[in-house]
Amino acid sequence: MAKSTYIAHYRSPANEAPTKGFFEFESAYRASSKQNAHDARVRMLETFGKQAVSWVIDDVQLKQKKAPVCTEQLEMDFRTPKAPRKSPKPKKYW
Repeated sequence: MAKSTYIAHYRSPANEAPTKGFFEFESAYRASSKQNAHDARVRMLETFGKQAVSWVIDDVQLKQKKAPVCTEQLEMDFRTPKAPRKSPKPKKYW
């Protein structure tokens, strides 16, 4: 299986110093599956240590790949637009 990069958003319980944030992790499972959530949880605990035990993962999303930058000359189309297609008239048999 090919691994994909995901972004997980987490939050801490409402205490005197609430924490919110996100981190990246890799998983071979589909987004929003139990295995994917488990991989996110393990990665969060590896990254933040025992202070993250009470934190909750709110959302897991697939990381979007950046769009390539256009380095070529753009083309303009000066052709006349095509006429819209007309649907045939229905035949009425009386």
